[in-house]
Amino acid sequence: MDTRNKPQSASTERLQMYIGGQWVDGTSGRLLDSLNPYTQQVWAQVPDASEGDVKTAITAARDAFDNGPWRQTTPQQRAALMRKLGDLIARDAERMARIESMDNGKLLREMLGQWKYLPEWMYHFAGLATQSQGEVLPSDRPNFIAFTRKEPIGVVAAITPWNSPCLLMMFKLAPALAAGCTFVVKPSEHTPVSTLRFAELVEEAGFPPGVFNVVTGGPDAGRWLVSSPDIDKISFTGSDGVGRAIARAGAENLTRVALELGGKSPQVVFEDCDIDAAVNGVISGIYAATGQTCMAGSRLVVHRSIHDRVVERLVERTRSIKLGDPLDLSSEMGPAATCQQFQKILSMVKSAEAEGAKLAYGGRQAPEGGYFVMPTILTHVHNKMNIARDEVFGPVLAVIPFDTEEEAVKIANDTRYGLAAGIWTQNVQRAHRVATQLRAGSVWINAYRVTAPFAPFGGFGHSGIGRENGHDGFNEYFETKTVWVELSGNLRDPFKLG
Repeated sequence: MDTRNKPQSASTERLQMYIGGQWVDGTSGRLLDSLNPYTQQVWAQVPDASEGDVKTAITAARDAFDNGPWRQTTPQQRAALMRKLGDLIARDAERMARIESMDNGKLLREMLGQWKYLPEWMYHFAGLATQSQGEVLPSDRPNFIAFTRKEPIGVVAAITPWNSPCLLMMFKLAPALAAGCTFVVKPSEHTPVSTLRFAELVEEAGFPPGVFNVVTGGPDAGRWLVSSPDIDKISFTGSDGVGRAIARAGAENLTRVALELGGKSPQVVFEDCDIDAAVNGVISGIYAATGQTCMAGSRLVVHRSIHDRVVERLVERTRSIKLGDPLDLSSEMGPAATCQQFQKILSMVKSAEAEGAKLAYGGRQAPEGGYFVMPTILTHVHNKMNIARDEVFGPVLAVIPFDTEEEAVKIANDTRYGLAAGIWTQNVQRAHRVATQLRAGSVWINAYRVTAPFAPFGGFGHSGIGRENGHDGFNEYFETKTVWVELSGNLRDPFKLG
């Protein structure tokens, strides 16, 4: 965003990048402004990395992996450092939550909960670090034994989005460190501050130089990072459009690529649900993060017999949502994170109305002004409308009625995405039956938006490639090596090794 005409706060911070264990300015001399979405003031400035800066960070990570002490660390030593970092995150959770709230406009009370839980990623994967193991294979050749080894994949390049910068970085960083990889992260140019402050904790924990590096910059810095032949794995969280470009860049060097992309996630509400619980779950799923989350439950697929009652209760509850300063713990919804996102949300609502959708509530700039969008409910939506097919990434709920269970499943699955879904019913057989039919990487039954370090997260279709968290996410940071050992010591025929 061009913020040259935006006012700076009286205490604008100027930060440096963290490369090879050193705090450095960018060699380009250019700076990027970080804008507080609530005040619309520039509150921090960071370097706009040059291509040389990005290469320096990659070289630092490469050297730390190939030649540095990190390569010789045992799983137990890595785990000890990770647990120490987890303790430091817990110590500074309130400070870090406030920084991130100022950076992206999310509610402080939401960020506090997030940051207080973040240490669990370090603790969980520290435990897995000491449990990673290969296996002895059942060889059919009596003079051989065969076994596998799990070895770290190498240098990881991570590109993180603006909506939850450090949480989504942690999905990548914790398993990467546990596996023995080194790391270069480029946070979104809109929200770089919390990642740089996180680097201070990494330094305090005592990780060797080059293990963790932060470069700041815009799209060019991202392109330089993912196109490097010295990167062994790319992990990206963001839009499916950028994800496709990153996949192409990775293909040029046959770099492993993991993509966690967008969603158009359905919340399927059956007629036998607990309506109060369902309404609360739908509200949380679409408005708790101002809709700015990849797993936002943005399509309400509701049984026609309770459609009007559910919409009425949703409107009633939505009217009472308190918009305000994200740092005020009484606020229930903050602003859009950027001017561009604010304009996109309102434009998509206007387009939906042109297609025939009806506003049950919201759809306009909120009276609070600035980047605040009123929480929005659209009815008379069908699944072929753009509002039902394209990711808004804002507080906009599209309501689609259904008549039968089969129709509900068909509507829910009629999307190019497949990240998440919610099911609301008191019929346990139906809950399990429908869960098996929904094409989504995460399905919640009578709940929504629950994640944990032990639970794999990722999507089907355009929602991404690969998984983060859990054993599945951990294994993405390893190569598997097979080792054959000949036992007899008496090989005589070179053409009959077996």
